[in-house]
Amino acid sequence: MKDALSRAALALAFPAAVLAATVLAAAYAPGLPASLAGLRLHGPWLALGVAAALAVAFNRGRAFFALAALAVAYAAFALGWIGALKTFPQRTVFAALALFVPAYFALLAWLRERGVFNGHGANRAILLAALAAFTGWLVVEQKTETTAWAYAPLWDLPWVPGPLPQIAAATIAASLAAILAALARSGSPIEAGLAAALAAFALGLARIAQPGAFPVFVAGAAAIMAVAVLKDTFRMAFRDELTGLASRRALNERLLTLGSRYAIAMVDVDHFKKFNDTHGHDVGDQVLRMVAARLARVGGGGRPFRYGGEEFTVLFPGARLEEALPHLEALRGEIERYRMQIRAPDRPAEQKNGRGRRGGGAPGRTVSVTVSIGVAERNERADTPESVIKAADKALYRAKQKGRNRVAR
Repeated sequence: MKDALSRAALALAFPAAVLAATVLAAAYAPGLPASLAGLRLHGPWLALGVAAALAVAFNRGRAFFALAALAVAYAAFALGWIGALKTFPQRTVFAALALFVPAYFALLAWLRERGVFNGHGANRAILLAALAAFTGWLVVEQKTETTAWAYAPLWDLPWVPGPLPQIAAATIAASLAAILAALARSGSPIEAGLAAALAAFALGLARIAQPGAFPVFVAGAAAIMAVAVLKDTFRMAFRDELTGLASRRALNERLLTLGSRYAIAMVDVDHFKKFNDTHGHDVGDQVLRMVAARLARVGGGGRPFRYGGEEFTVLFPGARLEEALPHLEALRGEIERYRMQIRAPDRPAEQKNGRGRRGGGAPGRTVSVTVSIGVAERNERADTPESVIKAADKALYRAKQKGRNRVAR
C-alpha cells in the first residue's frame, strides 16, 4: 500500500505543477493585450487539438475522451451557452457541464484502457453524445423545474465556490475522490492527469465570470492530459508491464551512465520452465511478480530490472562486489523462504464463490521457488558494462552448475 501511494504521489507531481502554472496564468489573463485576444479564444482549441493528436498517436482512449468532454465544454463557452449565466439555457448548460464532465472523468478513471477507434471507444463516445443530447433536450423542452432542482441548495455551505450549484460541487468532490482512489490503486499517469485536469476544469467553472479565466483553465487541462499521455507512453516503454520493474530498454540506457565503480548481478529463477509446465503460466506469472517485488526492496542501493523471461538484473552503482554480496545473499534467502499459496483444485475460479469456499474443502497447496545469482564488478578484465554483464552471466552459470539456489562470483 505504501509503495502504491508513493507511485501515486510521484505520478501527480508534474500534473500538479502544470495545474499551479495554470492558476497563475489565469490570474494574469485579464491583462493580456488586445493583440493577443485571438490567442485567448483559440489557444484552448490548439491545446486540445495537440493533446488529442497525442492521445490518438499513442492510442490512449481514456485521455482522448476526457479531451473530447473538455472540447464539448469549451464549445459551449465559445458559443455563449455558458458565461453570464443570466438565461435559462446558460444556467442549464452550465449545471449540466458541472455535473456530467466530472462524473464522466471518474468513469474513465475506473475503465480499462481500450484505445480509441474500436467498439469500446464508440461506447464512450456514445455516452458523451447522450449526455450532450440530454442537456440539449432540457433546454429545448424548457425543463425549468430540472434546472431549478440542480441549483437548489442542499446545505448551508457558503464556501461553495462561485456560481457552482451545491450538487455540482459535491459531484466534483466525489468524482475527484474516485479518480484519486483509482490512482492509488494503479499509480497510472493517466489517472493522475484526469485528477489534475478535473481540478483545472472545476476551477475554470468556479471562475466563469472572470474574464479570460475559463479558456486558460481548459487549455491547462488539455496540457495536463498531453503530459499524462507522454508520461504513460514513457512508462510503457521503460517499465515491464508484468512485474512493474524497469525494462531492459531502461537498463540499456542506465548502463550508459555508470561511473568507474559498479557491480552487476544476474538473477535467474531456478527450474522456471519446469515450474511453468507443472503449475501453468498464470502461477508462473505470480512467481515472477513475487520475485520482482523482493528485488524492488534489495538493499545496498541496488536497482533491479527485468532482463527477459525469468531473468533479472540488479545494478549496484558505485559499489564493489564485496559490498553487493550481503544484499544479494539476503535476497536469495528471502525468496527461498517465501511460500506461495496455489488455488485448491476444488475452489471455484470466480472470486466471489472462491471467497465463500475458503476454509472448506481441500486446502490449497503451497509452492516455493529459488533463484541463482551471478555477480561481477568492473575491473581491468571487464571494463565495460557489457563485459561485466557477461562476467555476471558466467558466474550465474557456475551457480547453476553447483546446484542452484546460491550466489556465485
